[in-house]
Amino acid sequence: MEQGGHHILIIEDEQPIRRFLKASLSNEGYRISEAVAGEEGLRIAARQPPDLVILDLGLPDLDGQNVLKRLREWYTAPIIILSARDQETQKIAALDNGADDYVTKPFGVGELLARMRTAIRHAHRSGPEAMTVTVGDLQVDLAARLVHRKDEEVHLTPLEYKLLATMMKHAGKVLTHRFLLREVWGPLDSQENHYLRVFVASLRRKLEDDPARPKYILTEQGVGYRFASDY
Repeated sequence: MEQGGHHILIIEDEQPIRRFLKASLSNEGYRISEAVAGEEGLRIAARQPPDLVILDLGLPDLDGQNVLKRLREWYTAPIIILSARDQETQKIAALDNGADDYVTKPFGVGELLARMRTAIRHAHRSGPEAMTVTVGDLQVDLAARLVHRKDEEVHLTPLEYKLLATMMKHAGKVLTHRFLLREVWGPLDSQENHYLRVFVASLRRKLEDDPARPKYILTEQGVGYRFASDY
């Protein structure tokens, strides 16, 4: 394991990808540990908990979803999933099982690094909840339940406010349809995706400069939404 920076655990059985990840992340100052199988990754994580885990879903000994669930029994730092293009249902399951984000194979190192920075930054912000959440020129006062855009108050319905506050508190993280529906509407409406489409469209009209090209509420096709944290 190399010195300096955050400690990253890569659980990936494909040697070319593992080698690429180690070289790319080491060049950015990260310290790297590697595992080629799920059980090995779990042992390394327990022995020396990393600041972030990069987890492939297709492992030789354990299903990646099971590794994720076992990690989340005790591990609270970010987990980023590596997934193949045809694994949309796997992405959703992983996010619902506690993953912070996913990167689709093949991927660029720039995209992965950006996702890692966001996940680590979000983890460092965890703790006592701030009473005000600010992203770009949007600000939500959670105590007063007020929303401002460019210092002007934005009038939202109670459900619009709850949806926006939920997304902003998790800015930068992919939130599945199921998660948002349960957080905003409750468990009985966890399959009613059209609720989300209607309310997201309404929020975009009120918050975005160009609702057709949103910079805040980003669609993760077939999976859910991400509230942008960087511009």
